[in-house]
Amino acid sequence: MALLIKLSENIFWQSAGDVTLGTSSNFEGTILGMKSISLLTGASLNGRAFAQTAVVLQQCSVTKP
Repeated sequence: MALLIKLSENIFWQSAGDVTLGTSSNFEGTILGMKSISLLTGASLNGRAFAQTAVVLQQCSVTKP
C-alpha cells in the first residue's frame, strides 16, 4: 500500500499573467509567475514566489517549506 504525502515544496502553480493572493488568504506551494505576484495584507504563503517582473509583499507572511 503506497502512502501519498502532499508537501508544499512539491506543489507548483504556473501563471502566464499577474497573480494576487487576496487579503487574509492562505496558499501552499511554489508560484511561478510570468508577470508580477502580489501578497496583500494578512495573506500567508507556505512556499516560494518567483516572478519575472516583481514580487510585492504587503504586511504578509512567507514561510519556506
